[in-house]
Amino acid sequence: MIERSNSIQRVAAFVMVIGTIFILAPLVIAFLTASRSYEEFVQAGGIEFSVGSHFVANIREILFETELPRQLINSFVISLLVAFIKCSFAFLATFALVFYQSRLNTLIFALTIATVMLPLELIVITTYQVVANVAMPLNWLLSILGIANLSEWIFGWRPEFQLSLLDTYIGVAAPIATSCTSVFIYRQFFLSLPQDLPKAATMDGAGPIRFMIDILLPLSWTPLVATFMFWFIGGWTSYLWPLVAASTPDAQPAIVGLAKMANADDETIPNVPLLMAGALFVSFIPVLLIAFMQRQIVQGLNLSEK
Repeated sequence: MIERSNSIQRVAAFVMVIGTIFILAPLVIAFLTASRSYEEFVQAGGIEFSVGSHFVANIREILFETELPRQLINSFVISLLVAFIKCSFAFLATFALVFYQSRLNTLIFALTIATVMLPLELIVITTYQVVANVAMPLNWLLSILGIANLSEWIFGWRPEFQLSLLDTYIGVAAPIATSCTSVFIYRQFFLSLPQDLPKAATMDGAGPIRFMIDILLPLSWTPLVATFMFWFIGGWTSYLWPLVAASTPDAQPAIVGLAKMANADDETIPNVPLLMAGALFVSFIPVLLIAFMQRQIVQGLNLSEK
């Protein structure tokens, strides 16, 4: 038994080392590249596995000569909005699905989960049309009810309302936050709670709102924190929709700004060391969050732990 245990430990240690190398290799390569100057990179014809002396200079150029510091703030705000919207609406929807019995609960839950199969990338054109004018449903309603035609007939003016959310934080964040994966996670957690918990709260005089805020919310804190961090990182790394919805550098997140830097000039070799320094600069917040919150994330996503 002892020899077998030692063999398992050696295999586990080997797998851990290989996994660590696999995960850290891109960061190491990015750092080595970011530590060199543009001239050294071009002369070498690519990556060199040695530490250069221009890392600080590249970071300084990122901080003071690019839009990335401002766009980093945009990424932070957008990611916070994405995580907050996802977790808030998923928590409220799951509360209704689990604690309010209805014949339609199963159907509603199935339709909710089915939205996961329709990613934002497939409906990006329609989403752009909606975000470009969020008053579009009101215009449709006025047209269906005949109010628009009546106004045109009486006053010679047809009401057409226009409200664009493009190049705004909420316009970038809200479409990214439409996924309902958190509903499945919260539902599994709520179903694992004692079934008599709502009855006990009712006997103590707690109404639905008080039960949700004073009892259910504190119990759900661990999965809420885990999913919040998960969706924060997801919002941070989103690229396609922010590229479409934010057309100005002042509204773009850092991921889009970094991609714009890479495509700034098609006639010359991109400044890869500067881009790698920018990539490290953009990714340090998610990396720090994962490093400091990994225990909470693992516990929150492991529904067997309370």
